[in-house]
Amino acid sequence: MGQYGRTIAVAPARTGLLGLMAMLMVAACAGLGRAPDPHSPMLSPEAAGVSQLVTAAGLADWGRTHDDPGALIMAARIVAEVPLRNQGDQPPLLTFEGLLDEAEAMAAGQPAYLAAIEQVRGQTVRGVVSSPFGRGPIATVKDVRARETFAFEVDARGGEILRIAAIGDGDTNIDLIIRDADGRLLCQDGFGDHYPVCTLMPRVAGKVRVSVVNRGEIWTKVQILSN
Repeated sequence: MGQYGRTIAVAPARTGLLGLMAMLMVAACAGLGRAPDPHSPMLSPEAAGVSQLVTAAGLADWGRTHDDPGALIMAARIVAEVPLRNQGDQPPLLTFEGLLDEAEAMAAGQPAYLAAIEQVRGQTVRGVVSSPFGRGPIATVKDVRARETFAFEVDARGGEILRIAAIGDGDTNIDLIIRDADGRLLCQDGFGDHYPVCTLMPRVAGKVRVSVVNRGEIWTKVQILSN
């Protein structure tokens, strides 16, 4: 994507736009964050939605690092497919419009990208009416202070996949730790990024404790997702 982004700036606007849209269609067809297999009852549509949003967060992060508006456009398309059951007073961090606004600012002076952004805006229905991701993941946004841990409990269903993610605003690294009621470690994602995700399937129903850890020296906003 980064290499394509460098070539598109010197290509004619129409050719560059067609190439960009072709690239986005190929990426979409490749199965990024695809809907769940209907024959796998353990994986809910909402759990698949969590994965799709983490995919979008990673792609957007790559686009920012490589100064590639195309990656942000693709991330916006991925986010647009997933409805959210938003809880709390703060709006989601990762949004369709927000990603396109970032892409637009990054694409200043590149008409092919700007035209593609307008096309994607015009083609995407605001507010998902029907989605392969069901009602969508539960989402809430929290402010987490430097070196602080935000912890909460979740009722996990036995024999069903539970997927939890924490998408930070990018200021600091975020870790995700999940333990059972007895304190045993069930999952930990601490790979040094700001979009950790944990997937587990408890054998029996019960409470699990989720810890979202800010590893940085400054406070950060974190969008927490679960099915």
